[in-house]
Amino acid sequence: MSMRRSSRPLAAVIAFLTLLGLLLLPGATAAGAAPAGGAGPLPSVVPRPQTMARLGPDVTVPAQVRVVYGDEVDRPTRELVASVLRRAGAKRLRGGSGPGLTVTVGRLADARVAEALRAAGGRVPEELPAEGYALAARGTAVALAGADADGTYYAAQTLRQLVTGARTIASVSIVDHPLMPLRGVIEGFYGSPWTHAERMDQLAFYGDVKMNTYVYAPKDDPYHREKWREPYPADKLAQLDELVRQAADHHVRFTFALSPGTSLCYSDPADFTALQAKLGAMYDLGVRSFSVPLDDISYTRWNCAADRTAYGEPSQRTAAQAQADLLNRVQKEFLDTREGTSPLQTVPTEYGDVTDTAYKRTLRERLDARVEVMWTGTDVVPPRITVADAARAAAVWGRKVFVWDNYPVNDYGQAEGRLLLAPYDAREPGLHQQLSGLVLNPMNQAAASKVALFGGADFAWNDTGYDPDRTWRAAAAYLAGDDPDAATAPALLSFFDTQHLAPTFGAEPWQPQAPELAAKLARFRTDWDAGRQRAALEALRPTAALLATASATIRAGVADRGFVADCAPWLDALALWGRAFERTLDALGARLDGNTQQADRWFAEASSLAGQAGRIRTIPGETRPEGPVRVADGVLDTFLAAAPGLGGAGAHAP
Repeated sequence: MSMRRSSRPLAAVIAFLTLLGLLLLPGATAAGAAPAGGAGPLPSVVPRPQTMARLGPDVTVPAQVRVVYGDEVDRPTRELVASVLRRAGAKRLRGGSGPGLTVTVGRLADARVAEALRAAGGRVPEELPAEGYALAARGTAVALAGADADGTYYAAQTLRQLVTGARTIASVSIVDHPLMPLRGVIEGFYGSPWTHAERMDQLAFYGDVKMNTYVYAPKDDPYHREKWREPYPADKLAQLDELVRQAADHHVRFTFALSPGTSLCYSDPADFTALQAKLGAMYDLGVRSFSVPLDDISYTRWNCAADRTAYGEPSQRTAAQAQADLLNRVQKEFLDTREGTSPLQTVPTEYGDVTDTAYKRTLRERLDARVEVMWTGTDVVPPRITVADAARAAAVWGRKVFVWDNYPVNDYGQAEGRLLLAPYDAREPGLHQQLSGLVLNPMNQAAASKVALFGGADFAWNDTGYDPDRTWRAAAAYLAGDDPDAATAPALLSFFDTQHLAPTFGAEPWQPQAPELAAKLARFRTDWDAGRQRAALEALRPTAALLATASATIRAGVADRGFVADCAPWLDALALWGRAFERTLDALGARLDGNTQQADRWFAEASSLAGQAGRIRTIPGETRPEGPVRVADGVLDTFLAAAPGLGGAGAHAP
């Protein structure tokens, strides 16, 4: 994995993102060459479009803009387009034809929209897959053409990212569509579920990054699992109703999951009736996508004597028979009898490997072919997912699998005290050919999860063009907001680096801790040991200063206040670790100057600050498991502990 630079100014971050777009996007011009039309580099768009090319100089947005909507453009898309144009500088939006900038929005099948796309310099594709769109902006014309309602909305989300400055929109032509049909998040962790406000914010975020799926499956919602037979209380049902409407407004499919496996009697008609009633209440709210997960249960025992009579002694095979019967009934008797429903989803009891077993064989043979089967990879928390892994999973399940990716979830022992802020990575390009979809299981910390979810959205949309480093930096820019202070994005990236470790269920993590900081400390030690102590100190001081001030910069500059709240203990600890880092470098400098007493005082102060940082704990009740927060552990703490023992030879070297 390449090391990530976290101390560059915001302007450099933006330049990096746009340069990557110029270098790597299909249809783009080569780096350094003048793009078609003689204009500047391509803007950064996340998810990365399938094709994007420059048409000419940026489009000027006047005070008055004409907006022409085709048939079937929904209210959320209209509101988004209007918001984008106003942010770009438009003061008045009006309809009809006439001089000045005209923005046309609608379906590609609408002849008026297709003609507007041509007039704006865009390419009108002969075929456009579901959720796809074409967009063009040139001169006094902007056109957004969707394959369907979702595609039109996603065109508007791309337009939002093409606002390049005050009163300008990038002049580009884009033809784009997702490579995976299902892309999103499953709220499936143990521990404190997200609040209603956090879920509302998440659903809006999913729209921003073109995720189309949210699976409601919080393990510690009692009405999802332990009390699955019981109806939701009126206040909870009202919140679910609001979530379903919020999801629809942001073109997200709300999937309601009900997990009855801990107490279900498969052969009891009353239990199936209770299951139908619970799902039916959600259907009445507008839910059209459902999941019946059967994970994290035992198939070595039945929950009732009747199941032993119906299926025999508990075993892999008999459990799979009972589960297949249940899932097939839900598909045929509940979903098939109601309009507008999507195929049923499930999480099998064996969900984290590709070993063919009696359980998998039985489900493969008996389960309705339409049912989507979720799979976590070759382990519960896999270090990687390859195309070959997914192909083997498809073979054992008899269908393309729907990946439940347990990243950045942090509800297990190896993740104690950690935020998982490394980029989404180690998933092989080309997976879209083997998967029916991809959802990420996030952290208890909803807003902090956006760092990894940003990458998951980009990968699921266009895995063949995915760049984890590019998207990681784009996530920092997104969290910083539309008008960030120049220091905010570098501070975020330095903080992300201190939370980079991504553990597995084993002893070895699948992403290392603080790789950028570790690289800088390694260079320091090389220079120090070579007799260039003063130069080594001066080179490292900006990194220490950045870490010492990052917490305050983030608190002052990040637009997403939920992110600041989620990260509060880690930001508190980072400030102390950063100060300890600075004092350690001061102490080494004093020692080089021959002032050993001052050096000893500063080493002692650094040790005290590190001790204070080490006593800060996670927010009680908010994280499972709870414990002391970890900041660049194994990297920064190791350096600070070893620093007093560094030799002073060559003290007068430059």
